[in-house]
Amino acid sequence: MSVWKNLGEKTVYENPWLRVNLADVELPDGRHLDHYLIRQRPVALATAVNERDEVLLLWRHRFITDTWGWELAAGVVEDGEDIEAAAAREMLEETGWRPGALQHLLTVEPSNGLSDARHHVYWSETAEYVGYPEDDFESDRREWVPLGDVPTLLGRGEIRSANAVAALLLLHHMRCR
Repeated sequence: MSVWKNLGEKTVYENPWLRVNLADVELPDGRHLDHYLIRQRPVALATAVNERDEVLLLWRHRFITDTWGWELAAGVVEDGEDIEAAAAREMLEETGWRPGALQHLLTVEPSNGLSDARHHVYWSETAEYVGYPEDDFESDRREWVPLGDVPTLLGRGEIRSANAVAALLLLHHMRCR
């Protein structure tokens, strides 16, 4: 079994959202290498699928990659906050819709060769419109998109975020057979 061993880390940069660490890594053959890694807080995501098999998504721009795409409401889990509660909070803040009972869909590690980030995705079969989203600046618009359109949207590059791709493909598989 080929196991890379982390013999220790030192923090080289830190802010409230992440730490960049430098690790002393021993390879299976005994060699050592310095490996930078990012330590991050958990991320919670949530969406809803209505009775017409439409999923609630956000259309937003990501300045880092200068791309537009459909995403799920998401945010960092606050210290001491329950992950499921964080997912519900993020959906309400970013969409104006309060989810019904949430179900865990999946947990993904979007970049596990560089980061320990875990994205926990939840979904609900119901949602109640509460009002205009508190965090409306996070997206250009919020829409109910047919789950059946997911493969086409993926093919056109309109769903780019790894967590959204995984979640929407799984929801599509579960609901559009």
